[in-house]
Amino acid sequence: QVQLVESGGGLEQPGGSLRLSCTASGLPFNYYPLAWFRQAPGKEREAVSCVSSTTDEKAYYADSVKGRFTISRDNEKNTVYLQMNNLKPEDTAVYYCAADYPPGLTICALDQGRYDYWGQGTQVTVSS
Repeated sequence: QVQLVESGGGLEQPGGSLRLSCTASGLPFNYYPLAWFRQAPGKEREAVSCVSSTTDEKAYYADSVKGRFTISRDNEKNTVYLQMNNLKPEDTAVYYCAADYPPGLTICALDQGRYDYWGQGTQVTVSS
């Protein structure tokens, strides 16, 4: 059974930091791209970042988070992380991790259609 379980969300002040984690089970973790998406109230789900399963773990970011968020993966722990710094109120959303499995490509993409498995989401609220 495939499971993606996110954790690490919460309430943070503007300018603060949070680190989200997503642990996968039921899949061969090393071999597929992973991504983070988010959905704010009343808005469509949007891509945040993705990380490839290539040797260099090539990553991509949405323009809105470039320079503030960093995605990484630990294949030994079957976990993908999203380090979020300099948080802004507009980062408030439910954050979802997703896995592209079976992978069509080892290079990830910020395209929801690529991802077959999704976690249940973790709430991030940025407010003073």
